[in-house]
Amino acid sequence: MENMSNIMTKQFKELLKKEHLKLTTQRLLVFEEVFKSDEHRESEEIYFALKKKNLNISRATVYRTMDLLHKYGFVNRMDIGEGKWRYEHKLESQHHDHLICVKCGRIEEFISRKVEQVQEEVAKQYGYTLLKHNHQLFGICSDCSES
Repeated sequence: MENMSNIMTKQFKELLKKEHLKLTTQRLLVFEEVFKSDEHRESEEIYFALKKKNLNISRATVYRTMDLLHKYGFVNRMDIGEGKWRYEHKLESQHHDHLICVKCGRIEEFISRKVEQVQEEVAKQYGYTLLKHNHQLFGICSDCSES
């Protein structure tokens, strides 16, 4: 049986075909860079990670590829303020929410049954059926509070 990474790569190739785009080495490098890390990174950080490996790739290719990955649900995109998007892949990722430090940008993932329960109750109270949600709580982490 194929592992999840191979399945995702196959799906990525199919989405490029659907978009009438060629599978280039550069696009594949962006895809692999995103899926090898569990970090929440901006396109710029992904670009510099690839450049650091002496790979020939343009910023435009990184940004366009990240837009495609988001459009087709391969990655989550988070607005962390200041007009910046951070991405995280969805490979073997269970639902979670985020705490974001407004000083240093640190992101902590958390899972809370209470939060999930309360949101269901609120939706029910207002007559909604939840389809998806994204909780991002902004604050100051303990390291930044101490300094």
